[in-house]
Amino acid sequence: MSDNTETEVVHQPEGHRYVLEVDGREVGFTGYTDRDGKRVFLHTEIDPAEGGKGYGSILIKGALTAVREEGLKAVGICPFVEAYVKKHHDFDDIVEPASIELRASL
Repeated sequence: MSDNTETEVVHQPEGHRYVLEVDGREVGFTGYTDRDGKRVFLHTEIDPAEGGKGYGSILIKGALTAVREEGLKAVGICPFVEAYVKKHHDFDDIVEPASIELRASL
């Protein structure tokens, strides 16, 4: 990613997802469902042609920031989200582990 690349995380609540736009072009998304005041992240995809540029981390950081601003908790079922929150502790105050009951209900 170059220094003048413009990235934006856009919430699309009608599609239950956050989208990462790079220079106005969609390069990835993370999908979620809401359960009992928790935003449960189910799946994340980045365009394979854009892999290795840190876009997944930019997307998840933006999505978790939005979750915090909405006053919700975040749960990562998606392996990418789970890995992100294990490495980045800036969101420990809003992240909750996925319970067996929650996993079974999805």
